Amino acid sequence: MKLSYLHKIIFLITSLLGASMAMAQQADEISTDRPDFVESSEVVGKGRVQIETGFSIERNTANGSRDRQTTTPTLLRIGIEEDWELRFETDGKTSLRTEQLAGGAVQTTSGYSDLSVGLKWHMMDAQGVLPAVAVLIHAEIDSGSTPFRGQGVRPSVRFTEEWELPYDISLGIMEGIMLDKNELGQRFNSGIFGITMSKGWTEKFRTFIEFASPQIARAQNGGSQASFDLGATYLLTPTLQLDTALFKGLNRRTPDLTFGVGLSAKF
Repeated sequence: MKLSYLHKIIFLITSLLGASMAMAQQADEISTDRPDFVESSEVVGKGRVQIETGFSIERNTANGSRDRQTTTPTLLRIGIEEDWELRFETDGKTSLRTEQLAGGAVQTTSGYSDLSVGLKWHMMDAQGVLPAVAVLIHAEIDSGSTPFRGQGVRPSVRFTEEWELPYDISLGIMEGIMLDKNELGQRFNSGIFGITMSKGWTEKFRTFIEFASPQIARAQNGGSQASFDLGATYLLTPTLQLDTALFKGLNRRTPDLTFGVGLSAKF
C-alpha cells in the first residue's frame, strides 16, 4: 500500500467512528491535544480510540503574493497500554490559493499533506508541585502530494509538562527538537517550544491563551516561527468536544492569521 493512501484510510476511519458516536456515552471524559499547539500530558487509555479532526484556514501576505491555505487536520490516537498510545497525524486534504498582488494572477494547488506516525508515553502523574509529564516521539513521512511533501523522514521528540493550579487553571509547557531538511536537502536541527494556560469556566467550557514556536532555526533553514494563540473548547457530552482557535503570527516567517474549528470524539 502506498503511504499516500494512508490519509484516505484515516478519514474513512473518522467517518465510521462518527456513525457509532452514540455508543460512547458511558466512556470517561475526553482530553484532547487540539486546538492549542502544546500537547496534553494525557493518553487515551488501553483499548480506547480517539479522533480529533477539524477545518483550518490560513492567510498570509508576503513576497508580493497573498496566500490562503485550507487544511483538514486530523489526529487518530489508539491506546495500546494504559500509559502508551499510537498516533497517526496529518493536515489532510490541503488547498493553497496564491494571488499575485501585481497583476492579480491566481493559482490554486490541491492535494494531501504528509503523514506523521508516533508514540506518546505518559511518564508520570502530577505529584504535589511536580507536573504530569509525557514524551512524544514522532516521524513525519514524505507521503503527501508533491506540492505539500516534505523531504524524507523527519523525526522529532517532544516533552510536555502540565500543572493543575487553583481556580481550575492549568499551565502547560512543551519543548522539543526535530531533525529536518532544508530546501537544499541538508539536515538541520530545529527547536520546538510552547507555553499555554487554560481556564475552566464551567464543567463544559474552557478557554486558553498560548505562545507557540513550532520551529526555532537559523535563517538559512527557514528561520524561527512564533504565534500568539487563543481559543476555547466545549463538551457536548463527556466524550464529544467542539473547539475553535485563532493563531496570530508574530513575525514574517509565520502565517499572518490562522483560524480553525474542530470536533473530537472518544470511544
